[in-house]
Amino acid sequence: MNYPTPPTHSQSLSDKIEQLRSHCQINILRSWVCWRGDLEITDVMQSNLLHWQPIQLNDKQQVVWNQGKHILWLGQKFTVPESLYDYPLSGLCARLSLTWWADGVEVYLNGNLLSTGDLFDCSPRLLLSQEVKSKDEFFIVLRLVSPEHCDGALMHSQMIFESGIVDDIDPGLIANELAIAQTRGKNLSSTEWNRLVTEIEELMNFSCGIKTQADWKSLLEKIRQTYLGIDQLTSIKNNKLFLLGHAHLDLAWLWPVQETWKAAQNTFESVLKLQTEFSELIFCHTTPALYAWMEEHQSGLFTQIQTQVKSGKWEVLGGFWVEPDLNLISGESIVRQLLYGQLYFLEKFGKISPIVWVPDTFGFCGTLPGFLTQAGIEIFVTQKLRWNDTSEFEYDLFWWQSPDGSQILSYMSPPIGETIDPVKMTDYLSTWQGKTGLANALWLPGVGDHGGGPTRDMLELARKWKNSPIFPETEFSTAENYWQYLKSSVAILPEKLPVWQDELYLQFHRGCYTTHADQKRWNRQCENLLYQAELFSTLAAAVYGLPYPKAEIQTAWKKVLFHQFHDILPGSSITQVYQDALPEWEQVQQLGSTILDRALRAIACNINLPEPPQPDSIPVIIFNSLNWERSEVVKIKPPHPQHWLIHDLDGNQLPHQITRDGLLFIPTIPSIGYQIYWLSPGDANGDVDENKCGQEFYLENEYLLVRVNAQTGDLESVFDKIQFREVLQGPGNQLQVFADKGQYWDAWNIDPDYQSKPLPPAKLQSIEWLEKGVIEHRLRVVRQIGKSEFTQDYVLQTNCPILKIENSVNWQEDQVLVKTSFLLNIHSDIATYEIPCGVIHRPTNPHTPSQQAKWEVPALKWADLTADTNTGNYGVSLLNDCKYGYDIKGNQMRLTLLRSPHWPDPQADRGEHHFNYALYPHTGGWQAAETVRRASDFNIPLNVLLNPETKKSPSPVFKNNSFLTLAADNLIITAFKVSENHPQSFILRFYECHGESANLPTLNLKSEFFTLGDPLDLLERNIHPTVNPIAPWKISTFQVLTQ
Repeated sequence: MNYPTPPTHSQSLSDKIEQLRSHCQINILRSWVCWRGDLEITDVMQSNLLHWQPIQLNDKQQVVWNQGKHILWLGQKFTVPESLYDYPLSGLCARLSLTWWADGVEVYLNGNLLSTGDLFDCSPRLLLSQEVKSKDEFFIVLRLVSPEHCDGALMHSQMIFESGIVDDIDPGLIANELAIAQTRGKNLSSTEWNRLVTEIEELMNFSCGIKTQADWKSLLEKIRQTYLGIDQLTSIKNNKLFLLGHAHLDLAWLWPVQETWKAAQNTFESVLKLQTEFSELIFCHTTPALYAWMEEHQSGLFTQIQTQVKSGKWEVLGGFWVEPDLNLISGESIVRQLLYGQLYFLEKFGKISPIVWVPDTFGFCGTLPGFLTQAGIEIFVTQKLRWNDTSEFEYDLFWWQSPDGSQILSYMSPPIGETIDPVKMTDYLSTWQGKTGLANALWLPGVGDHGGGPTRDMLELARKWKNSPIFPETEFSTAENYWQYLKSSVAILPEKLPVWQDELYLQFHRGCYTTHADQKRWNRQCENLLYQAELFSTLAAAVYGLPYPKAEIQTAWKKVLFHQFHDILPGSSITQVYQDALPEWEQVQQLGSTILDRALRAIACNINLPEPPQPDSIPVIIFNSLNWERSEVVKIKPPHPQHWLIHDLDGNQLPHQITRDGLLFIPTIPSIGYQIYWLSPGDANGDVDENKCGQEFYLENEYLLVRVNAQTGDLESVFDKIQFREVLQGPGNQLQVFADKGQYWDAWNIDPDYQSKPLPPAKLQSIEWLEKGVIEHRLRVVRQIGKSEFTQDYVLQTNCPILKIENSVNWQEDQVLVKTSFLLNIHSDIATYEIPCGVIHRPTNPHTPSQQAKWEVPALKWADLTADTNTGNYGVSLLNDCKYGYDIKGNQMRLTLLRSPHWPDPQADRGEHHFNYALYPHTGGWQAAETVRRASDFNIPLNVLLNPETKKSPSPVFKNNSFLTLAADNLIITAFKVSENHPQSFILRFYECHGESANLPTLNLKSEFFTLGDPLDLLERNIHPTVNPIAPWKISTFQVLTQ
């Protein structure tokens, strides 16, 4: 039976705990005097604090000063008393315990710099003297710099006197033991509580008049004996806390990348030094990218780390190249994070990491287990869901299952950035044991975010508390050893662990799907570019023997992976981080474009051309990088202005349209292949569209009739001519604008109440036709939002059921959110969203708190709402080329376009933006409508080579110029590359995209050269043969061999 702690007993015990602490701790917060403005420390010492002003505490009993990098000096002189309430202080250690919220802090003792700190190293216990004497004086001065975005604060200032002997006791230690007893003894009976509290009160009454250290130690030992006889309290010794030194180190955030390298160096040097004095210390760190920098720039330090790894004192963890965002990056990016990260660990440290360690990433896509289990990962670790703002995540240890059926043991770790706090540690242990039934827990001491790691004080405290009879056993251990404990314990638990079959959605930081739209656009474009560059380079090497640019491709990929770090890509870093990122993205674009162009031209050089339809015709070779046939509009820019015609391979003239900046036509290109067309001079009176545009603002093709409201620029009607039904129930592409302020984490968080704060709607400035021809209708709408201008082109093309909306925006708003809204004529309880190599279904009418918390959700290239109507399934997909934040409620589908936070980058998103999205009404579900393919088409255009160098040969011209075809329509190729370990071997990767099984594909890769080889995992290691058919949502990798 459980007996709750009687309130009177609990309060009485709390009073005694505080009484004990008063014998060795002094709150000195009110004793500071201040000087506002900067000084030199020599001036401070010479002033002797004369003319400094007394501080004023706010309602929270804190010292507060203004935001904006303002400097506040605090000073005081502290004289050590002979005793505190008769407890003699002579011979004890003196420590200064501080907690601040400041961008930078310097702590001086008697004019000498004692310590520094910042927003993250913000709660130190600083040693002032190893052995004090009565009347010792400490002249303490703090220089504090407020954060740019919020007020600074000093929340805690305390002098602490404690024994410096490991196995000695003092009032503070006994007070903490009593606090542990108070937590652990919540289930004691009233009788037991009454006896315990009464005995302690009686003993405390004897403290009056005790003067000597010996008498005090005797009293404290007697107090300790009162609870040592209670098995429920001392049984904690049967539990164990595994300690693992840790230092979370953001590669960039409130500091630039260059500062990270120095912070990492300082952290690693500090750990290595402490390990020489504290042989028990084991430290862990993630991020192969960081180790690679150390290897290149600090080789001596890197060699020391390798030595400690071999000795078991340093653990490399993580698996990913960096700790990336895992909502916004593509499936292939996740693969490369794992591939390059694990192979680096294997090469430099002799093993891959079985643990993926992502404590600070802002949520996790539901398909992640399917990636991890194919990359040697056996346990997934985070703690970020502890940040949820709506509902508590219910599990600390569970199986996480992805849609393909893969399961991974998942562990919600203790918080990071913690110290050795015995009360907090035992409370965590009790909670952990109550949730999981496991007796042993992990604790991660170490300053983090900006590095730091374990401190001397933490390690000394760990040694001291190891001797406490009411504190669990402690032992430094590796995460892998703790994982082995978890694995063996799970096997014998009386109840099976729960299975989680959903995303791990962070109920926080929803603005990160949108903030710094430039980073999202660069990332999407570079992911797409590297896919194409790698694909065609592999084909050029495999089919035509060209050198494969492995080093260049790996360099480009690693730059992309680095900038997918969870504080860069989400848009939550300072201005300089993005100023530094821009040339890195540009280098990737330049390098990727060069590699792609080189590969395409190399392939073109081996193409046999037929006779041209005219002597002066120019060959046009169009390449398709996707694994299905495509027939869509391309634009050619002829070499000089004149009238031109377009012919196919057989010389047949094709419909085309002359525009202001080129020629449009619709080629048909086979799967991962090319086709040849001819650009020929034509007669001025030839088959050229005259682009006759009237004043009626409607666009039409064989699929859709679209009307635009001439007063607002919104879509007034989208009519499906095939199904003879209206798609909209209200305005479409309505720009909705909201105030988005009041959030401390400004770049991270959208105001949860933003919908109640609408701003004036967009004002139509102009509407005009740009094109209205046989290939394309293009209507331009210009609207004003505050100081910002939205230029939107509605584009409807022949043979295409998709309405495209191309955007050029000059965004100049402050703390404003803008969404595009489509009010649809269909209703469904479920919406579908693309996530890496899969989809997720989310409710449109949420009921539970956890569902309601998903009022802004991430998706990759598309989201879809499909309903069961009286004429069968009908749906609408909303595609995008670089946006990630969606919300679909009822029949309203919205895509978040832009934000404009102030902190930490006041320049975030201000300026020019270019992005596109598209409305795709369709019959049937998104699978039947091939939304996955249409979204890929929208993101990866066909590649056009105009008049490239080609082979002059009498050899026959092939009309089926497909290098690679997969027979199953529901398989999407994500990579075709050269093997990392075997240059003569090739790697093909694809995933099943419809949630349906697929027979093992028939591979057509110029089969006179290649055959399909063995199945591989994501690290390109052989695995047991895959059972046919391929499972729904499965990511599959195969070796492709030369014959």
